[in-house]
Amino acid sequence: MFAAERRQLILEMVRANGAVSLRELARVVQTSEVTVRRDVRALEAEGLLDRRHGGAVLPGGFTRESGFPQKSHLATAEKTAIADLAASLVEEGEAVVVGAGTTTQELARRLARIPGLTVVTNSLLVAQALAHANRVEVVMTGGTLRGSNYALVGSGAEQSLQGLRVSRAFLSGSGLTAERGLSTSNMLSASVDRALVQAAAEVVVLADHTKLGTDTMFQTVPTDVITRLVTDDPPAHDDRAGTELQALADQGVQITVTGGAAGTGPGGPGGGGEALPPPPGRQARRDTPLPGQRRTHGGGGPGPQPLRGATSGSAGTLADQPPDRARVSDLRRR
Repeated sequence: MFAAERRQLILEMVRANGAVSLRELARVVQTSEVTVRRDVRALEAEGLLDRRHGGAVLPGGFTRESGFPQKSHLATAEKTAIADLAASLVEEGEAVVVGAGTTTQELARRLARIPGLTVVTNSLLVAQALAHANRVEVVMTGGTLRGSNYALVGSGAEQSLQGLRVSRAFLSGSGLTAERGLSTSNMLSASVDRALVQAAAEVVVLADHTKLGTDTMFQTVPTDVITRLVTDDPPAHDDRAGTELQALADQGVQITVTGGAAGTGPGGPGGGGEALPPPPGRQARRDTPLPGQRRTHGGGGPGPQPLRGATSGSAGTLADQPPDRARVSDLRRR
């Protein structure tokens, strides 16, 4: 197949689905991912699509929602690391709500190991992941099934959440910006997510770096309602994601970052750097580097990094905790 034919087919797939992984593109056009990546780069230069980590999406600030098969192949390693870290925030006996999405599905698989939980969800995939968990009670909302993401939506779902109160809501979405917060491309999904937020004392957003700086049509959670963001360490060249994380931190969102899929890189173990400056009028509680900034070890550098789930004043450091735990930056809301 000639390059022009490949690129036309790639463009048609992205237009049809909104987002397609490099792996799927390579399978359909019957070539290597290296070649597909080159084609995607050429199409991006023409303004016909935008590259994302592991795939391609429609161009423009407001992106279409892709279906579950496409989402499940994007940023899989990052979603797994985010789910591991988010699960460490949950304690035995808690009651939480978990929204629909591929990242929250990964979280549910890990929540199945925590006894005594009550999990409220509108996602069939989340419920399926917890169906055989011992001592985990699953409560599903009512509503109408939306087949593209296997979620229950509509007035039935929203009404079943009235009067509910849980400790935390774990939500994902199509995009996250400091200006508008979490957003999605579907009005019915956005409405149910807002109802889930109303039921929770804290709101935890799970979003890999490909969603940072992306804005979609319907706002679900305003920035000032988000308690914590759990994300992965964006690549050093991804200035947009780094800028968005800084802006979210400036607005008081707690930022918890995984150590990366391989545990290396600019923001992972072995790096070094400078501390995040506090936002205007706000005093930082501890020196914590932003993801993507290099950390230093030794004289003049910051001290031991906080472990996941650690709070200000906790004793856990890398010196006295198991070495396989992820290093995180945790920017505390004042």
